Amino acid sequence: MNPARLFPAFLAAIAVGAGATAGLAQLPRALPVARQLVVVTTPGWDSTTGTLRYFARPTQRDRWQPAGAPIPVVVGRTGLAWGTPFDQLVTDPQAPHKREGDGRSPAGAFPLDTAFGFAPRDAMLPLHMAYVQLTPATDCVDDTASVHYNTIVSRDAAHVDWTSAEHMRQIAQYRIGVVVGYNAVSPLRGRGSCIFLHVWAGPGSTTVGCTALDARALEQLMEWLDRSKQPVLVQLPAGEYDRLRARWSLPERSE
Repeated sequence: MNPARLFPAFLAAIAVGAGATAGLAQLPRALPVARQLVVVTTPGWDSTTGTLRYFARPTQRDRWQPAGAPIPVVVGRTGLAWGTPFDQLVTDPQAPHKREGDGRSPAGAFPLDTAFGFAPRDAMLPLHMAYVQLTPATDCVDDTASVHYNTIVSRDAAHVDWTSAEHMRQIAQYRIGVVVGYNAVSPLRGRGSCIFLHVWAGPGSTTVGCTALDARALEQLMEWLDRSKQPVLVQLPAGEYDRLRARWSLPERSE
């Protein structure tokens, strides 16, 4: 893996297709091939707390089955917003759209492919995903003018053309985490960057756009995730989840 760029080619292989609006509304391309599904729902667009559930299926033709107990999560400080390329799904003109710096976590369906953390790989919990150890030189670039926008790079291995970035090794909540493949393939500038599953600062906390949970719960989720099963995160307000559930062949919500 190129140390200057974290997101693997796998993300491009299962990114949402650029077909007609009706096709996109029917089913994101990532979902039919997935055999692991992480679902995050919140009560509404502006809610900052929600519930994470995960599901599995033996084959792509089988129904989703619960694979773990519900987990409380927190999301962006201003809630959720439609992420690219899911703007076509909007039926409510008041629904927000994800923008850089808006404090909202993206809504839609996104691949989960790569884990990260402070510890070296051989000191980490058992993983079935690609893993990148964060170093003092690891940045996630949120500068929209940079050619590295919305990528994780090493300042030691890339030409530094950015003036704004998250210095990931300095953020305690990033001691373990998973990259969410949002806006990762040919990223649209200004539509949001550096989206992860990571450790929360507590049940009353919020994030700047990520989804966060208890450290032990995140460890268990990371142990369960398996890159060969092409896991996907579906993150939506409850009402939008219910609207899209049949079209996207998603499991029923239990709450």
